[in-house]
Amino acid sequence: MLKSSPAARRLLAGLVSSRRIGSPFSLLQLSTAAFDAASNPSTRQDQPPAHQAPETSNSREHDGEDHRRSTGKRGGVGYEEEQARVLRAALSHVPRLGWSVTAMILGAKDAGISPSIVGSFPRKEAALVEFFMDDCLQKLIDQIDSDMELDKRILSDRLSKLTRIRLEMQAPYISKWPQALSIQAQPANLPTSFKQRAVMIDEICHAARDQGSDVDWYVKRTVLGGIYSTSEVYMLTDHSPGFRDTWNFLEHRIKDAFDLQKTIQEATYLAEAVGAGLGNSMQGFMKRMFQK
Repeated sequence: MLKSSPAARRLLAGLVSSRRIGSPFSLLQLSTAAFDAASNPSTRQDQPPAHQAPETSNSREHDGEDHRRSTGKRGGVGYEEEQARVLRAALSHVPRLGWSVTAMILGAKDAGISPSIVGSFPRKEAALVEFFMDDCLQKLIDQIDSDMELDKRILSDRLSKLTRIRLEMQAPYISKWPQALSIQAQPANLPTSFKQRAVMIDEICHAARDQGSDVDWYVKRTVLGGIYSTSEVYMLTDHSPGFRDTWNFLEHRIKDAFDLQKTIQEATYLAEAVGAGLGNSMQGFMKRMFQK
């Protein structure tokens, strides 16, 4: 069975870049490194699934819970109850004060807790951003579990809808989101940022009922991570009503990504066909490219 290797991922990255699926360097670092962290055997959040029978909407919630228990998706950055209350209250001050200690102090006052609790957060502003990311993931999971119409859509529509739902959660904070990205990109915060993005992308792919395996499994998550980051940046400068241009951009990029999937699949079939007539030399080459 074919496996994803560094050489294969470099080849696929070249294909992606040729289709102009990209983003600023810092966001590419987040999305690409998040994929690498997820695909590393020692840190993988999920495994490429074996081929399975199609799933039904009746099994959605049960399947989702099993998936999250096996991958630890319900867990994020751990907080004490009072800390969580402070961070949640602080979010209401972010649109005005940004991802700041000041917002956290006001959050503590709103929650009826001494502002001195802010000192218990080692990375201060990063804790606020990470709490927001975890909170958005939980809200996304709740929407997935309650949406019984999702299975009626084709895969590309499911991916577009779920990615849009997640990006819409950032809309109230859009003017301050560049600051959040800057905080996430700081060296001390990168490991958590990578993990949170990897878990989010995997959750979207799993909820979209992606049944791909091996190379296809890795490609979809890598490409979707790039699309998410690109759309995230596009959204920062989108002044259209209701971010209409961002959603059009997102939908088209996802369709482009599926064109890429088709191209890769056709290339594999071609290699097999040519290999049958040329002593399997081409087939052997293609397999070596995708083997560990």
